Amino acid sequence: MHLPDGLIPLWQAVIYWILAIIPLIIYAFKISKSQQKDKLIINTGIIAAVTVVVSSLSIPSPFGVPLHFFIIPLVAILLGPLTGVAVAFLCLLLQFLFLGMGGLTTLGSNILAIGVAMSFSTYLFYKLTFDLDERLSVFAGTLMGIIIATITNVLILVFAGVATLEILMATLIPFYLLIAVIEGVANVVIVSVISQVKPEILKLDKI
Repeated sequence: MHLPDGLIPLWQAVIYWILAIIPLIIYAFKISKSQQKDKLIINTGIIAAVTVVVSSLSIPSPFGVPLHFFIIPLVAILLGPLTGVAVAFLCLLLQFLFLGMGGLTTLGSNILAIGVAMSFSTYLFYKLTFDLDERLSVFAGTLMGIIIATITNVLILVFAGVATLEILMATLIPFYLLIAVIEGVANVVIVSVISQVKPEILKLDKI
């Protein structure tokens, strides 16, 4: 999902940058007003560092293309969707600067898909299914977050005229569905461990 420079028309890239900056501004405002600001900043910094490292790892897959896990759904579940956007921004920026992943003009579109779409859809489905079963809600949130982000990415590429909707849906959806299932199961385990070892993290303000 790390779209490189030159793939999207500049006027579209500007629109995506604007759409990506808005939630970042809202995040900065809300965290400045939180009574748990210091704890949130510390936890966000730690999980952002983990996200950069883990999402940069390449894991072999049966598709012949290496898997990259996102971790953003876990951030959204633990700390809230706006925090997920902020962590995605830091992660994508550092990966571009030091690993050559993605691009600068396309950073807005990458944030929109991996940050905004993934974080908010994860948190929405997590909250919608929470009363049914907590483990189910973590899995459903992660699964739907990655799928919605993939669909967002597909639409961005279609609007850019890179490929047809049919081709993108047939190639990207199965690939990221596999990632979504694996990451969903992993997040269920991680949240379960956190609830036993550091339950105070789950009680932090969700921003």
